[in-house]
Amino acid sequence: MNRLKLVLPTPKYKEKIMDYKREFIENGDSMDGTAGLRDAETFEEWYSAFCYNLKEETVRAGLVPATTYMAISTNDGGLIGMIDIRHHLNEYLLKFGGHIGYSIRKSERQKGYATEMLGLSLKECAKLNIRKVLITCDKNNVASAKTIINNNGKLENEIAEGKGITQRYWITLD
Repeated sequence: MNRLKLVLPTPKYKEKIMDYKREFIENGDSMDGTAGLRDAETFEEWYSAFCYNLKEETVRAGLVPATTYMAISTNDGGLIGMIDIRHHLNEYLLKFGGHIGYSIRKSERQKGYATEMLGLSLKECAKLNIRKVLITCDKNNVASAKTIINNNGKLENEIAEGKGITQRYWITLD
């Protein structure tokens, strides 16, 4: 496909990232895989946290090291989605969060981007020596389940979380 490329955030993408945040807030959507972008007051605050979370030595308390990528259109340079790869799992992530979280902006959904973005992130997981990748989604999120299955995800089980049910999928990398 090659419609997307994964790019690490830098200050030169500030406007695109803040526009991404605005679109999600306006639509009342969940911003998964954005390293806490919704809660950051400013780009600079978010970017600083993103940088700290890259390494075990500087990751914020209670979190695991993670790398957040932007999925950029190879056609026009637009920010299509964001995806977060957690380098290892803590107890909560093992049950409910998994190694990868992602989101696609509403204006770009149902175009196959999530499947492509997840495929690209699995290559990054291999570089991090993560050979067995856990990805979760809400049972009601059929689109996300299809994205995971399209990338060879195998459903292990479902776990009740509050009023919802989390599906846990594993993808084994060669």
